[in-house]
Amino acid sequence: QVQLVESGGGLVQSGGSLRLSCVASGCILSPNTMSWYRQAPGKKRELVAATHSDGSTNYAASVKGRVTISRDNTKKVVSLQMNSLKPAGTADYYCNFTRGYRGCWGQGTEVTDSV
Repeated sequence: QVQLVESGGGLVQSGGSLRLSCVASGCILSPNTMSWYRQAPGKKRELVAATHSDGSTNYAASVKGRVTISRDNTKKVVSLQMNSLKPAGTADYYCNFTRGYRGCWGQGTEVTDSV
């Protein structure tokens, strides 16, 4: 069962921008934390950015200053604006909603940059 649906991935030139969005589909959580992760082939999934119900956000050091995460609690949507993309090959970006020990995941959207 698909719980979250990501969109916005694609091919982008190095230095360009991309906006990813994630909307709840089958996820019934009212999340405290909404996050974006990425996973490159053969590597572990890593946190890119997270936004919390108290309004705070946190970012991976590698993306700080170039990425902005935002949320719409009413629509249960989380977005990730990525600017000044660096050459990094292909990675799948996943969104995640959590509330306590419960969480929902999406199936991912692929982002490929070109040098």
